[in-house]
Amino acid sequence: MSSLFETTYNPDVLSCLANLSNDEVFTPPELANQMLDLLPDELWSDPDATFLDPACKSGVFLREIAKRLIEGLKDEIPDLQERLDHIYRKQVFGIAITELTSLLSRRSLYCSKYPNSKYSVVRFDNAEGNVRFHRCEHTWRNKRCVFCGASQGELDRDESYESYAYEFIHTDKPEELLAMKFDVIVGNPPYQLNDGGNGASASPIYQYFVEQAMKLNPRYLVMITPSRWFSGGKGLKSFRESMLSDKRIRKMVDFINAKDCFPQNSVGGGVNYFLWDRDHPGNCEITTVLGSKRDTMTRALDEFPTFVRYNQAVSIIHKVVNSGLPAYDRLVSSRNPFGLPTSVRGHEKRQPGDLTLISSKGRSFISRSDVEPNDNIDKFKVMISRITYEHAGEPDKEGKLRVLSKIAVLEPGEVCTDSYLMVGPFKSRSEAENAVTYLRTRFARFMISQTLSSINLSKEKFCFVPQVGLTKSPVDKSLYDDFGLSEDERDFVESLIHGPEVFDAN
Repeated sequence: MSSLFETTYNPDVLSCLANLSNDEVFTPPELANQMLDLLPDELWSDPDATFLDPACKSGVFLREIAKRLIEGLKDEIPDLQERLDHIYRKQVFGIAITELTSLLSRRSLYCSKYPNSKYSVVRFDNAEGNVRFHRCEHTWRNKRCVFCGASQGELDRDESYESYAYEFIHTDKPEELLAMKFDVIVGNPPYQLNDGGNGASASPIYQYFVEQAMKLNPRYLVMITPSRWFSGGKGLKSFRESMLSDKRIRKMVDFINAKDCFPQNSVGGGVNYFLWDRDHPGNCEITTVLGSKRDTMTRALDEFPTFVRYNQAVSIIHKVVNSGLPAYDRLVSSRNPFGLPTSVRGHEKRQPGDLTLISSKGRSFISRSDVEPNDNIDKFKVMISRITYEHAGEPDKEGKLRVLSKIAVLEPGEVCTDSYLMVGPFKSRSEAENAVTYLRTRFARFMISQTLSSINLSKEKFCFVPQVGLTKSPVDKSLYDDFGLSEDERDFVESLIHGPEVFDAN
């Protein structure tokens, strides 16, 4: 009989739950423990240390914290039941995001969804224990929630539906929710909410959990979030600036491909978890993860105008910046350079004075009067698809990126819709063609890739690409030589970026 138990697969239910695709990404126990490993070991033998998960889903963080404390406090509190009573009543607390997850979390932590039942490992005098869920409502102003930005049209509904008004972020005074100080706050908050925009438009909300947690001023904060904030984005500009300048972020593990962290979930731009250490500011130990490869370096998060995810890229960027050459972002247009939305299609037959229109559907014609005045209309320029080639920024099966999608020369009299960015102008067709060749090099696309944490391109994403001479077609070897890249640096670029030949396969 014993051999049966030893050989039969008995999966952790929370591991199974973490593999379900869900809007709120569940945390596998293995990942929860990797995050908890960032904390000092002495916490697990401290009977006065307090822990809060403000975004409980499966209860995995609270369960794993309790397991560590049960072991760590053996000497301090030898009697097991007394130890359990102390840990569960005085040290471990949670705020659930929904009623269902409150039941899941209590079941994980107390072995009973009702901690006042006889099956609970610790008997409370109420059905909540230290894992609370209080239904909260949005506060609407101008059809938006003032706390999370949710759309009133989407989420103003009766009590038979979940409101998704998460209690922890729907208050100006989070310290009043539990009326106590916490040494550690840890969690995996919800990532986004439908904001009622066009299509499946959604706004990030994870930043509000991080900001609320910091307001409580714990000794340590450990959270996992999407990595899109590295380069800003919808509602994330101030959050990005404050995070990158915060010297209390001492460790960060960044997954370029979210599937290396959450195998069943696709999170555009990857994910990261970090340790915020209130009392020990300094540079950050950054570990970059891509597949089986891990690279660690200690550096400042705000060393560059945009956060650089690959540690191996830092030395290359230094060499390019030190060259003194201006960056390509000066040549790249802002969005919609000709004032033509992506939906514009033009007409099939050319009329006198018409311009040629390039849209995602191909070529057509448009009246010059329908185009926003632009000094570059009648000059040579280059257009680049505004969406990167990769879905959600994830490398392909070879672990490589193509980065850019369509790149082409625009003749004088040719314009494009908002599906594209414009680069230029250039003095001649040959110079524009050389610019296309340059942007197709591994080197140029590598420099662009260091700024990406979403599928969208903008002029800011070209801040590391140097302007080089365009009297001849640039090639990677000469660019490597010109900027003094070492063999290791060249190998790294080529290990990450597909060669220019990928464009010939279109």
